[in-house]
Amino acid sequence: MKKQHLGFTLIELMIVVAIVGLLAAIAYPSYMDSVRKGRRAEAITALYQIQLAQEKWRANNSTYTGTLGTGGLGLSATVPASGTAYYDLALSNNSATGFTAKATAKTTGGQDKDTAGGISCKELTLTQSGPSGQDACWGKN
Repeated sequence: MKKQHLGFTLIELMIVVAIVGLLAAIAYPSYMDSVRKGRRAEAITALYQIQLAQEKWRANNSTYTGTLGTGGLGLSATVPASGTAYYDLALSNNSATGFTAKATAKTTGGQDKDTAGGISCKELTLTQSGPSGQDACWGKN
């Protein structure tokens, strides 16, 4: 009577490891693109919040403000506001008739490698009139 061995051979185990490795190599870049896209959506939301806050400020003052934090709009200068920041927010060109808000991607988590339709989405710009340039980054294509 022959004794039956239970378990896996080393070759079977190595085949499974190779298959899992191959699947991970295919899935990981796609996953990271989705993560970057989600973070970009957060930055776009923050820029729209700035635009709304600027309009409220302008309704009560004679000009748009150049200050994001205390004494200005009272908003955070990073996205997200707490935890690891993936974007820096800044205001410029504030006047009685306009402003420019920018979200600049940090290298943290590879956010500076974010693209849409082959266009870099490292910097997102919003003026009092709305998004400026990079339509693909704003989801307009």
